[in-house]
Amino acid sequence: MLNHNHKTILVTGGAGFIGGNFVIRQITQGGVHVINLDALTYAGNLDTLDAVEDDPKLEFVLGSIGDSALVDYLLNRHQPSAIINFAAESHVDRSIDSPEAFIQTNVLGTFYLLESARKYWRGLDEAQKKEFRFLHVSTDEVYGSLGPIGAFTETTAYQPNSPYSASKASSDHWVRAYFHTYGLPVLTTNCSNNYGPFQFPEKLIPLIIHNALAGKALPIYGNGLNVRDWLYVEDHCKAIERVLEAGIPGEVYNIGGHNEKTNLEVVHTLCDLLDELRPHAVHKPHRSLITYVNDRPGHDLRYAIDASKIKTALGFEPQETFESGLRKTVIWYLENQAWCQRVMDGSYRGERLGSEGDGA
Repeated sequence: MLNHNHKTILVTGGAGFIGGNFVIRQITQGGVHVINLDALTYAGNLDTLDAVEDDPKLEFVLGSIGDSALVDYLLNRHQPSAIINFAAESHVDRSIDSPEAFIQTNVLGTFYLLESARKYWRGLDEAQKKEFRFLHVSTDEVYGSLGPIGAFTETTAYQPNSPYSASKASSDHWVRAYFHTYGLPVLTTNCSNNYGPFQFPEKLIPLIIHNALAGKALPIYGNGLNVRDWLYVEDHCKAIERVLEAGIPGEVYNIGGHNEKTNLEVVHTLCDLLDELRPHAVHKPHRSLITYVNDRPGHDLRYAIDASKIKTALGFEPQETFESGLRKTVIWYLENQAWCQRVMDGSYRGERLGSEGDGA
């Protein structure tokens, strides 16, 4: 729970996966008024916020972080003590197909948001200035690809390998620059792969669940041995709260789940859970649906987070194991198929994205 100092916060991208979970958590816990700014692109869905949409502590605003006039108006009207920036184009495959959208939102959008935040912050009184925070939510993908050993720390050099990670790396640098140049009290978090409720079904875990329930092929890139660290979204939201409460302005905090898994291990675990939880499924065992497809261009081999800084400095550790978090996730999707169908009513139909350059 956020401390009592943060009575009003501006959350950008709060109808997306991680942002939506964060907003639901804040409203459910109470004590804070949330202004939720979201452009409602394909992965932003108000259905995610059904449980809290009528709560008077939540105000939804349709708009872009690149709309400076709108952001300026919201900041001056609501006088938030913090901005939490989740707004981003976030899917690597989409960045391969359409990189320009990632420049527009992740780079230019972050720049315009920083400018609005800087102007607003400069106009606050000294007590409000001291309290204000700009928290930028980023990814471990900015660090590039690891070999079989080692882990990313907050001082790892940036080596982004996809248009998505390059755009996020650029936004991280802009955030850093606004602290060192203007003194804006920023915080940056770089997280590992999130999973959990309300994730758009183009990402690995919900896509596998969606396809398995429909008896469709379960696609795995390459040999399935690419490694990711998996973080349950509720744990990520708790970490963000902790950084917002006690993080030191200008600092970066890596957030990991301590759950390194190959993609093949993830899919096998999902299949076994579905065999257990949907015992009468026609397509059992679900592992029989696994199929291997040409690898993604520039597919990073391994990510791993060293999360010792946030543990030592802020006392945060994730609560969910991969097994407990994944079971919760599968049960949620089984019980919320109507949500999945509604969010799939748009342009995405489960087709492969980011295949340009296959075989390279």
